[in-house]
Amino acid sequence: MKSVKHRSECPVSCSLDVWGDKWTLLIIRDLMHNPKGCTYGDFLKSPEGIATNILASRLQALEENQLVVKLDHPESKTKVLYKLTRKGIDLLPVIVEINLWAEKYYPIPEDRKAMLEEVKKDKVGFITKSVQELIDSN
Repeated sequence: MKSVKHRSECPVSCSLDVWGDKWTLLIIRDLMHNPKGCTYGDFLKSPEGIATNILASRLQALEENQLVVKLDHPESKTKVLYKLTRKGIDLLPVIVEINLWAEKYYPIPEDRKAMLEEVKKDKVGFITKSVQELIDSN
């Protein structure tokens, strides 16, 4: 496994070295919405339209940084299933905060608005419940 090189000791900088590009958090988002896991093809269906070479690179980096694990697909020997590790699941509060920030400045889909209303009622409870559901799915 490759050692991750960081530009500095700053926690923000170190974190961005792992998930700060424009695709990685979208992959993590997709895995959070699909706790049973995603195949390579599932990621390609995302509306953002990630290129295959970028997807392969980001999945490899996520695996090397232990945010995702690659497993045998239970229904197909030709596919693999990507799932979040606990380290990846621990990004859920970051994803929630990004959604709350975006709600202030951008149009939000109806399903996301409903989720954010639930978050606003009890953020800690929502995060705790969601993290537990992701852990239980592993």
